[in-house]
Amino acid sequence: MNKKWAVKRMTINLASTESERLERYCAITGRPATDVIRELIRSLEVTDLQASEHSTPMKASSVTHAPQPVSIH
Repeated sequence: MNKKWAVKRMTINLASTESERLERYCAITGRPATDVIRELIRSLEVTDLQASEHSTPMKASSVTHAPQPVSIH
């Protein structure tokens, strides 16, 4: 089967501890961060009711450390 992907490039901000955890996981498993993040997103369960409940923008929470931008390829 030939899959055609509609690709959207995203940049996410991670706290240094989150970035380090992702990097460690990728190093241990030998998997790229993109694959790990895609798998996590695909595992999310969202119903129409849940989506409508969260359609308003979420409030930003305070972060003790400045997030580090991570480019996902």
